[in-house]
Amino acid sequence: MPLAAPPPPVTVVIDRHDDAIHTHTALAAHHPPSGRITLHPGPGTTSETGLAHDLLAALGKPPLLPGRFPGGRQPAWEAATAWITALPVTRLTVLRAHRLTARRTMRLLELRALTGTHLTLVCHRPHLPAALHQALRTVDYSVTADFEAARRHCYGTSITEPPPADESAGSASRWLTLPALDRLVSYDSPRPCTAPCTPPPIIWRHRPPPVPITAHTAQKVAHRLHAATAHPRLAAAVAAALFTSASLQQLATARPRDYDDAAATLALHDRARYTDGCATHPVPPWASVFLRAAACFSRLVSNEDQELLAAPGDRAHLLRGAETARLRPPQPPTARRKGPLGRVEWDWRERQEAERYEAIPAGRARPSRR
Repeated sequence: MPLAAPPPPVTVVIDRHDDAIHTHTALAAHHPPSGRITLHPGPGTTSETGLAHDLLAALGKPPLLPGRFPGGRQPAWEAATAWITALPVTRLTVLRAHRLTARRTMRLLELRALTGTHLTLVCHRPHLPAALHQALRTVDYSVTADFEAARRHCYGTSITEPPPADESAGSASRWLTLPALDRLVSYDSPRPCTAPCTPPPIIWRHRPPPVPITAHTAQKVAHRLHAATAHPRLAAAVAAALFTSASLQQLATARPRDYDDAAATLALHDRARYTDGCATHPVPPWASVFLRAAACFSRLVSNEDQELLAAPGDRAHLLRGAETARLRPPQPPTARRKGPLGRVEWDWRERQEAERYEAIPAGRARPSRR
């Protein structure tokens, strides 16, 4: 993964009397949509992973990533780095920095180097502790004890805004029924291309294109996906399903090289032409942040030959994440349900197709599912 431009020097704010105004001002300036994050590390832990979980929570995400990972190590730092890069976050303020261990501080400095974020460490003591001083010897930094200077140049302006009117507690619990999700658990089984492949723009020959969601719905979908999962690949897979109407198996054919951020395109592969063959899909603006996060995450944890989006083995986690965001495909009428009322049935469309297929009298030519 290419490094970001050299970040500005680290700023250390000395709050010698542990004055509450520093903490209150920094927390009031926390506003991820404006690129500002204030991290208040949880007490009672010194683990590096715990700090990454605190950072994910500050980004408005569940701190735990679903799934199994090599060596049992949850890639929480990689996920946090990916989201900070994609959103993008330009300022990170860390309170209670005098309690940071040297290893935790080094993790924050590595994050700064990868993302180019302006890092501010607030030390609520008259002097820098030895661990913090030792870690800062590896970077350029400045020290200030002036509250007004810290407020203007580090913390930022306080922003108080109500939650979006359409995503109040009541409306956020309502399901969004999205027809583009009805193929997510399709029976098709495309494979990724092993040779270099530059697919042409998608031409919808064998199935109708997904109906674009409105700007209003896109805002709600993005808001819900951000809050539903910290896993960039899972969030990006759900987003991609909405503008491609692709199955999980086809989404899993995408590799990091298949996403072009500058052109805002995503290539999916299908050499056997289960649907419309290998094709490039335009990425709508609302979905770009999820694809950027997934691309960054994939390059941090693996390589160009690994999945960009969720893999078939992630199916249970993917569907659970979509349900957490209260997103689902159209549901069968009550009389046709296979499961209990209230449970999402993801394969309703596929069951309909299979029933129509089986109803064709023997001896008659059966139409291709393409």
